Amino acid sequence: MTEYGRGYGSEPWHPEDPLYGDQGSSRGQEQQPQWDGQQAHRYPQQQADPYAQQHYNGGWDGAQGGQPPYDPYDPYGQQPPADPYSGTNPDYYAAPDAYPPQHQHPHPQAMQGQQGMQQQQQYQQPQHPQHPEPHYDEGTGAGDDWRADPGPREPEPEHAFFADHGDDDGRDDLDPREEGRGGRERRGKKNKKNKRRSGRACLVVTLLFAGAVGTVGYFSYDFIMSHFGPAPDYEGEGTGEVQVDIPENSTILQMGLALKRAGVVKSADAFSEAAIDSKKDKVLQPGTYSLRKHMSAASAVELMVDPKSRNGLTIREGLRSGDVYKLIDTKLHLKKGTTKGVAKTEAKSLGLPSWAKNASKLKDPLEGFLYPSTYSVGEKAKPAAVLKQMVARANQVYEQHDLEGNAQKLHLESPMQLLTVASLTQAEGKYKHDFDRVARVVYNRLKPDNTETYGLLDFDSTVNYARSQSTLDTGSVDDLRNFNDPYNTYKFKGLPPGPIGNPGEEAIRSAIDPAKGNWYYFVSINPEKTLFAETNEEHERNRRIYLKEQEKAKQ
Repeated sequence: MTEYGRGYGSEPWHPEDPLYGDQGSSRGQEQQPQWDGQQAHRYPQQQADPYAQQHYNGGWDGAQGGQPPYDPYDPYGQQPPADPYSGTNPDYYAAPDAYPPQHQHPHPQAMQGQQGMQQQQQYQQPQHPQHPEPHYDEGTGAGDDWRADPGPREPEPEHAFFADHGDDDGRDDLDPREEGRGGRERRGKKNKKNKRRSGRACLVVTLLFAGAVGTVGYFSYDFIMSHFGPAPDYEGEGTGEVQVDIPENSTILQMGLALKRAGVVKSADAFSEAAIDSKKDKVLQPGTYSLRKHMSAASAVELMVDPKSRNGLTIREGLRSGDVYKLIDTKLHLKKGTTKGVAKTEAKSLGLPSWAKNASKLKDPLEGFLYPSTYSVGEKAKPAAVLKQMVARANQVYEQHDLEGNAQKLHLESPMQLLTVASLTQAEGKYKHDFDRVARVVYNRLKPDNTETYGLLDFDSTVNYARSQSTLDTGSVDDLRNFNDPYNTYKFKGLPPGPIGNPGEEAIRSAIDPAKGNWYYFVSINPEKTLFAETNEEHERNRRIYLKEQEKAKQ
């Protein structure tokens, strides 16, 4: 049977519980225990008991008859027997601390059994001087083990986090009944220990919090200064001299990084801020610059926009390769013709694209591949390195415009022919608005059904390229037709063998996407105006306008 009623707040065993009395039916005939050799006195049976065949907690046998013993902790059991002297039923629950009071008038016949019971309880129950166990009245059997104290109840296991590792005897310090047994003293000790532990915990938390705040503050200050504070910068105009190469397509920040690596400025951010504040960030261009070390960012910007400090080499649109060689020789202080010789002997190692494999058979193998731009050329640079840099730039642009794919769309034999059309457009046109129509004239004259020029381009620019000259007076028609050169488009039909210059991006775009029209002729009457015609008669009228303009120019 479950032990109810032995701890605080537990409920006694109720007779209506389906398990009530299941464990007592087999003990009905056991010999009743003796106290001092005498049978304990029982209450006389007062009424028929429906539970007469059950054994009540080892202390009452229904086979022997009699009233079941009164349990002071069982609110559902029998009422306590009336006092034979007073005739009243004492209320044991009215006593302080829920303990029944001592009987003042015990029954005379139960004295011996009462004494024997007390002697046995001395060996069975622990002594509690402050709160003695309740005294039960006579009439119960001496062997009633339901009143025997089962001893201290084994505490339930406690989680290690809540366990108190201090001195604790298992008693509840909050119970008022423990006051006389050192409860206050133990509470004082425990409170002191708890305070010490709490103090140490608070100290640890405070130190951790202070460390975290300090760390966050340091990094916050560093972040704010690096992102919002003034950028590190030198002062003054600097000293010494150093050359700095700024690569092509460099941003302002990348320029600042290059200057910082060379020891010119203290930080790239300072250089960027100085360039933007001075509104000269758009003026700065790639190239090689002669600067000084430890310059302020503002001084570096001012010196870089000065043409005297720039060591870059600029190639303009339409410039022939021969003219580019001369510029390189002059820049590197080389003997005249040095770069041209390097271009002819080392052309295959300079990085030409695969579709330019026949370039070595041309008048100039690098014509059309020295892309117009500004390049970094230091004083100690080599001609081959400069040429290779220009060819690499040309390959990059030609890949962006897909010369191979567009040549197929335009029914040209190779990308080299498309590049040649672009060079003719660049040489014959003057402005972007002319490039689209000049390119259309080229494609119209290349048509097999061309009855205007019968497949001849008739361009003075090709003759001038063949003669290494640049003039408007190329001679009479007879002279031109007697000039036996593959670049003479007055004599040989179709496109010349290769480009006649280095076209820029606008001319390349016009060669890829020319204007729509039936023009076969054009003539530039002045640098600002070009006239286009579809027939030869219309073209002759435009030529007369051109001649008048030439006469005015001579006067």
